[in-house]
Amino acid sequence: MARIVIVEDDELQSELIRRYLERERHDVHVIGDGAAALAAIRASSPDLLIVDVMLPGLDGLTLCRTLREEMYDLPILILTARSTENDLLLGLELGADDYVTKPYSPRELVGRVRALLRRALPTTTTRPDVVVGDLVVDPERRTVTVDARPVELTRAEFDLLLVFATQAGIVLSRSQLLDHLHGSDRWIGPRTIDTHVKNLRLKIENDPQRPARIVTVHGVGYKLESASA
Repeated sequence: MARIVIVEDDELQSELIRRYLERERHDVHVIGDGAAALAAIRASSPDLLIVDVMLPGLDGLTLCRTLREEMYDLPILILTARSTENDLLLGLELGADDYVTKPYSPRELVGRVRALLRRALPTTTTRPDVVVGDLVVDPERRTVTVDARPVELTRAEFDLLLVFATQAGIVLSRSQLLDHLHGSDRWIGPRTIDTHVKNLRLKIENDPQRPARIVTVHGVGYKLESASA
């Protein structure tokens, strides 16, 4: 059972989502505006957040950005009626882990919640640090350092960097990266990988405009250089 907060001002939509998630035995709380949701999350961190983009007062994207700036690591699923790819990718750039566009199937939403919660569960086996040059990824504590400098990543960014680090020097296509991150629970497109790579470069590269760690292999995908940048 997970504690899930739904931030949605449409009462019919929020009630529908709540009923489906409670059938999964989750503890679900519905909040109608972003400011109240932010206060509630600060008071008692939930396991997962489902947030509509269009909210009165504090909108969903601003809520998402604020939580990430405050280092909250909970999985975030955004709901949006915006259908353009740029708007959807903006949510990912601000730290969301996945999105659903309206209208959507409640069963599809539940499936995505399952996938996010499954990826967020702590593992029971001890995994050693992954070291690539001066990049150190700790799978247990979910921490990253570059040249001994701590780097704060979102959950999706960390998961992607861990894939790169465990296969350093190997070229990985966007489809392969999506498979590693989501497996059969995949609804998002390859452009999502591009967005996460862009965000990672901003955080771990000395010069994000001329990346030396995560490099693009044109026509194929990306790889993490096995030597220290």
